[in-house]
Amino acid sequence: MANNYESILAVKQEVFVFQLPPRQSNRGYRAADWSLTKPNWTGRMRIVAVGKQCIVKLEDKSGELFAACPIDKYPGGLSVEPVTDSSRYFVLKIVNENGQHAFIGIGFADRSDSFDFNVTLQEHFRWIKTTENIAQQSSESNQPKLDLSLKEGQTIHINLKSKKDGDTNIRKPAAGSGMGFLPPPPGKGQNPPIQSVPNPGIQPVPQQVSQGLINLTTDVTPSAAQNPAEVTGWTTFQSGGQPTSDPSTNQQKWETF
Repeated sequence: MANNYESILAVKQEVFVFQLPPRQSNRGYRAADWSLTKPNWTGRMRIVAVGKQCIVKLEDKSGELFAACPIDKYPGGLSVEPVTDSSRYFVLKIVNENGQHAFIGIGFADRSDSFDFNVTLQEHFRWIKTTENIAQQSSESNQPKLDLSLKEGQTIHINLKSKKDGDTNIRKPAAGSGMGFLPPPPGKGQNPPIQSVPNPGIQPVPQQVSQGLINLTTDVTPSAAQNPAEVTGWTTFQSGGQPTSDPSTNQQKWETF
């Protein structure tokens, strides 16, 4: 009984009703095919909700009911259908008390009235969908949940591996793994010993090469000093003559350049 009262969703004081001509095709209704200058009826519109049902009522100024259009779905369905050439005109499926139905055209003088009519129907069915979702979620929450708690007398055994007394089998890091300890740094005031590290890229000089070099600091023997030709390897020349080995002759026969 609590859902039998009417809730008024919207009221429009002026609405026009038109008789529909025979439908020419399945493309949809067009308001241009109606006699828009000569409406068949003029009155007011009330949109009411009875529970989850929405009803569009057309009434005259005295409040007498002219026609009623129960709507079960919007947008979509056959109860309300917008025309294809205007946003101010719609086609309603009216139903009488005997269940007989007919289709009529309605229109609004102001475009804002048609906008309110469209939005009111959409909001009502959106509210119905939200209510159904909430009811479904509440029913799912009332279902019994899985009980994972321990019952009286139940126990849980956990096997933990612990180190026994005297167990020295401790795994040591492998050699070369980089996990060993570094030597301690030198103490204060002590310098670490310097060690020579051989460089593999430098080869020592062989002994034979060093012995083959000329020692410039070695004195010339007396025998070699007496014979300059033997020491220096120079050969004296005479002007126009043959070379001689006499040093006294060579000193007198040098040419001056």
